Amino acid sequence: MLNEETLRRYILEALPGSEVVVRDTTGTGDHFEAHVVSPAFAGKTMVQQHKLVYAPLQPWLASGELHALALKTYSPEQWQKLGPR
Repeated sequence: MLNEETLRRYILEALPGSEVVVRDTTGTGDHFEAHVVSPAFAGKTMVQQHKLVYAPLQPWLASGELHALALKTYSPEQWQKLGPR
């Protein structure tokens, strides 16, 4: 079964220098949400950003082990514009 830390590690390996928070939304190890702030997202559309996050997770997505991953992605500039949360 997948867990938050495994997904976080794979995303960080693909996007070094990113801030990544992953949460299991159902407790079943197959539905997650991730918030990713990465310099690699600068100048990219949301679709392009999401593709960068999904890329290292393809084996789990293809097998169905990872059934759902809700993403919130931001470049550092986008994140800064959102202000304090």
